[in-house]
Amino acid sequence: MKTTEAASIYQNLEQMSSTELLENINREDQKVAEATRACIPILSALVEEVVGRMQQGGRLFYLGAGTSGRLGIVDASECPPTYGVPHGWVIGLIAGGDAAIRKAVEFAEDDREQGWKDLEEHAIGPLDTVVGITASGTTPYVLGAVEKCKAMGILTAGITCNAGSPLAEITDFPLVAVVGPEFVTGSTRMKAGTAQKLLLNMLSTSVMVRLGRVVGNRMVDMQLSNNKLVDRGTKMVMDTLHIPYEHAQSLLLEHGSVRKAIEAHQK
Repeated sequence: MKTTEAASIYQNLEQMSSTELLENINREDQKVAEATRACIPILSALVEEVVGRMQQGGRLFYLGAGTSGRLGIVDASECPPTYGVPHGWVIGLIAGGDAAIRKAVEFAEDDREQGWKDLEEHAIGPLDTVVGITASGTTPYVLGAVEKCKAMGILTAGITCNAGSPLAEITDFPLVAVVGPEFVTGSTRMKAGTAQKLLLNMLSTSVMVRLGRVVGNRMVDMQLSNNKLVDRGTKMVMDTLHIPYEHAQSLLLEHGSVRKAIEAHQK
């Protein structure tokens, strides 16, 4: 029996008040951080491997179906605006293609060949890293792709919430966050999804920091895509250089990033 499919420890949910529902969901959510904490040793080793490969031109791929696929796409899509990296550095793929981001595509996750085909469209190579994401650890779309990657000598990792799952058995870096049964039986968008999101946050953030995309604690390469971010960047420049707001903003807009504005002023 998969832990992710085990019966909830709570009964008669429909008889609970709104407050009881929320308190019990929150009680279960508190278990997630400890489950992901157990993954840190393996995750740390994975970060070092990914950084080394990306420094040589490699890329980071996320592969999943349903909620897992969407979480990978969210994490990948946030890297360019947050860290100023090219869109091709971190790539999220979902079973069923882009249409599946908003609406489930029936049986897409059951195609064992399509995951590898999707990776081939991006000319997957030996410097790349593929992270399969599946709460159950059994999704055919993910497993088929990971198996092919292994055969081709491509580094693999897996994010799952079931101990001893096929995904955990075949990946080079198995990240297994056992969060226990869901509050609503089998609803893995809840605790399992939260665990996956936390692990993806930890992975991409650590990789970007190690690649030099953060200075101090600041996103010095972030894209200036709206007024809020221009204001944030201006304050970073102002605080770093100890200059007035207007001067900082002028430098920022002239040079296009916090890093470049600071470097230009310091020359």
